[in-house]
Amino acid sequence: MSRRSGVLEFAVLGLLHDAPMHGYELRKRLNVLLGSFRAFSYGTLYPCLKSLVAQGFLVEDNPDVEYVPATALNGKRSKIVYRLSPEGKERFEELLAESGPDAWEDEHFGVRFAFFGQTDRAVRMRVLEGRRSRLEERLERMRSSISRTRERFDDYTLELQRHGLESVEREVRWLNELIETERATRTGRSAASPSTSDGRGPADGSSDPPGPPYDRPGRS
Repeated sequence: MSRRSGVLEFAVLGLLHDAPMHGYELRKRLNVLLGSFRAFSYGTLYPCLKSLVAQGFLVEDNPDVEYVPATALNGKRSKIVYRLSPEGKERFEELLAESGPDAWEDEHFGVRFAFFGQTDRAVRMRVLEGRRSRLEERLERMRSSISRTRERFDDYTLELQRHGLESVEREVRWLNELIETERATRTGRSAASPSTSDGRGPADGSSDPPGPPYDRPGRS
């Protein structure tokens, strides 16, 4: 199984773990919840669904309600609703428990993070710390590269490199805040709220760290 198809399998099982849904609704949820999947088409999603059905992880239901799919040229067809089988639930739990290098790579991390609310706290910590370690290694390489190539590139190329460097630095700071929150929650301490650059606290008045929604205390 390719890395990309593995990400899609995890996302599909995770969304269907919440509630059964038909393919069109599932694709919309993927687009809304997982922005990295906006490029996925029906031609990518439906083979994945058929594969999961063949493996016994999903069950197809055909209710009597009919609808006209957005891509249909004529006629109607029954709406197929997909739901997790008991084996599918077990498979999703197995994937949630994985915390190896794939879990913190660029293509996987955002999807894993989207389901942190259903992930064991110890696994969350391993994934967060693994992601931070990977990005710190990347930062070191990027800084070294900028230092070596500074005199060979024009100002625009250097500015692009600095922009990439700053993006990674921001994510590392965000990960540090998440890790501190996880540790504080585990020990029963109150985590300090992320501050704005002037130290006044969150700009929007929220007590939550910046970045995508993450698991709040008490959800595990």
